[in-house]
Amino acid sequence: MRILAFSDLHLDIPARDAILAAADSADLVIGAGDFAARRQGLQPFMAAFGPIAHKALFVPGNNETAEELRGATGVPVLHGAAVDFGGIRIAGLGGAVPPLPPLPWGSFDLTEEEAQGMLAPIAAADILVSHSPPKGTCDRHAQLGPIGSDAVLAATRRMAPRLLLCGHVHDDWGARGRIGPTDVMNLGPSVNRIVI
Repeated sequence: MRILAFSDLHLDIPARDAILAAADSADLVIGAGDFAARRQGLQPFMAAFGPIAHKALFVPGNNETAEELRGATGVPVLHGAAVDFGGIRIAGLGGAVPPLPPLPWGSFDLTEEEAQGMLAPIAAADILVSHSPPKGTCDRHAQLGPIGSDAVLAATRRMAPRLLLCGHVHDDWGARGRIGPTDVMNLGPSVNRIVI
């Protein structure tokens, strides 16, 4: 399967349009959250994804809630859920885990306990898509150090997916790592082509 994956567009129209142009050659397009900027601008920005809705899966970031994303796109939104796509099991979790320091625009955050509770019912996945990276891998913030999620790390170890696709930590866009058998990628707002 040919996958095109990205994260953290934050209303960047040229980056979105580059992804849409590259989507023709992909079997599946995965967006790992943060389409909006500070919970604004989501509806008009997401309309462009309509033509690829049949072959796309998104998770919300911390700049939009799951409900806001579902209301702005016809693309299926995974948040504490899993689906089968072309024989591949894909699980997703959105939001910032752990919560960010309080922000005036109301970041969509989950505690580690909330994230653990949402991931626990998912027994297995070939691909885990999490807006937040796992603790200690692809999660290095320039000022704060590693800010990834313990719950995402534990779920990755338990499910042992082939891929963990994430974003959120801009300072580590393009970073790759490994947790046991799982390849981890912090995607960023560029065209990332993956074949599985």
